[in-house]
Amino acid sequence: MFCSIVRSVFVFFPAGAGRLPAACLCLALALCVASCGGGQQQSRVSDDLEGAGGAPVKRGVKPEPDAEAAVIEATSSDGKIDYGKIVVELYPNVAPQMVERFKTLTRQGFYNGTTFHRVNPEVVQGGDPLSKGEDQSRVGMGDSPLPNVPAEFSDVPFDRGVVGAARKGNDVNSANCQFYITLRRVPQWDAQYTAFGKVVEGMNNAQVIAGAPTRPGTENPYDKIVIKSITLQPRANFVKP
Repeated sequence: MFCSIVRSVFVFFPAGAGRLPAACLCLALALCVASCGGGQQQSRVSDDLEGAGGAPVKRGVKPEPDAEAAVIEATSSDGKIDYGKIVVELYPNVAPQMVERFKTLTRQGFYNGTTFHRVNPEVVQGGDPLSKGEDQSRVGMGDSPLPNVPAEFSDVPFDRGVVGAARKGNDVNSANCQFYITLRRVPQWDAQYTAFGKVVEGMNNAQVIAGAPTRPGTENPYDKIVIKSITLQPRANFVKP
C-alpha cells in the first residue's frame, strides 16, 4: 500500500508546487524499497513441512515456466459479462504429470463450457465437467475420463496467483481435472496440494470472479461464470524476458 502512495506522489505531484525536501524524498524511497521488496519476494516454506498423507515433497526446485501458457477466458452464462483473460504459466519441472494432464485436456477442449463453480476470498475453482449441466448438486465431484494424477507436492508456496490441483478430500492422489487459483497467501496449503502454475496476467479478473454473488449457504456463484475457452499460447506473448 505504501508503495502505491509513494508512486502516486511521484506521478501526481503538482507542477509548480515545489520539490519534495531531499530528506523526505530519501525517506520515502527507503520505505518504498523496504516495503515493495518484501512484497515481491516469494514466501518460504519450512524445511520441516511434511506432505499430506505422507506423500514426498520436492524441495529446492525453482519453477521453470513452460514455453506455452494457458489462457483462460470467462464470461457470464448469458454472455453479457466478459470476465476477460487469465494467463497462467505452467511449471512442468515442479509437477510434470499435472501440467501434462492440464495441457492434454486443454488441447481436447475439455474445459470449454465448464464453470468457475466455487468462489471465496481465498480461491476460485473450476474445471468440473459436471458444472456444464443445470443440476449443480454434485458440482465439485466431477472428473475427466482419464485416470487420477498422483500427488506432486513441492515447497513452492501457495502465494497469491499460484494455481493448484483440486482433489477429493484427503485422498492426495485424487487430482484429475479441476484446478484453482489462489487469491491470497494460504500457508496451510503448502506441501498439501499440488502447485503447477501461476497467474502472470489477469489476476484482477480472478478477483472479480471471486466477488460474484453466491447461492445461499454455498460457494457456488448464483449466475454461472462460464469458462468460454482455455487455449495454449506462447508464454512469450505475455511475459517479456
